[in-house]
Amino acid sequence: MVELHDALRDWGTDAFARSLKREIEGLGTGVLPLDRATAHGGHVDDADLVATVIDAADAVTFIRARVGVFFAEIIAGCSCGDDPFAQPAYCEIEVRIEKSTAVAVFTLIPA
Repeated sequence: MVELHDALRDWGTDAFARSLKREIEGLGTGVLPLDRATAHGGHVDDADLVATVIDAADAVTFIRARVGVFFAEIIAGCSCGDDPFAQPAYCEIEVRIEKSTAVAVFTLIPA
């Protein structure tokens, strides 16, 4: 269970987008649903992901944010000399932050 306390604390201020970005970029490997966003069937390398807050809205009991995520897709190929290789990848996710607990739920937004 992921909790985004800083983003919740900063909701409604100019610091919200920065806090949400920082917390998402600091998540451990495999937390975000990026595996369903790979274009070539590769593996996700989210060690150096970059998040960008596109928009956010108040939904009474939770905050809903749309976030763009840049990451690398590791593609294994034909056992050539340059295998595996990294391919830049991008997707958008919805982040739902419960106001009472700061618990965050991440959902991939279909392209």
